[in-house]
Amino acid sequence: MIIYNVTVNIDNAVREEWLQWMQETHIPDVMATGMFIENKILRLIGDEDTGGTTYAIQYTAKTMGDYERYRDEFAPALQKHAMELFGDKFTAFRTLLETV
Repeated sequence: MIIYNVTVNIDNAVREEWLQWMQETHIPDVMATGMFIENKILRLIGDEDTGGTTYAIQYTAKTMGDYERYRDEFAPALQKHAMELFGDKFTAFRTLLETV
């Protein structure tokens, strides 16, 4: 199994709007690609005084090929939409993990 982890720090001024959008729109859109079998969203504890809140959104793919197809065919449009809505209010970095 491959875990696609997206770590996001979102400005607290738009945190609630962003979280609602993630739960109601973005994560369902990612899952609708059919490339992932499950997901979860986690909040980092201990960064409350930074002016932002950090979340890790994890998507589980059965194979590297499923992740690569998502990355190549679906991710650019989905990431563009996030930028259009939240612009400079967030930073994100992505990592891949393998279940052993």
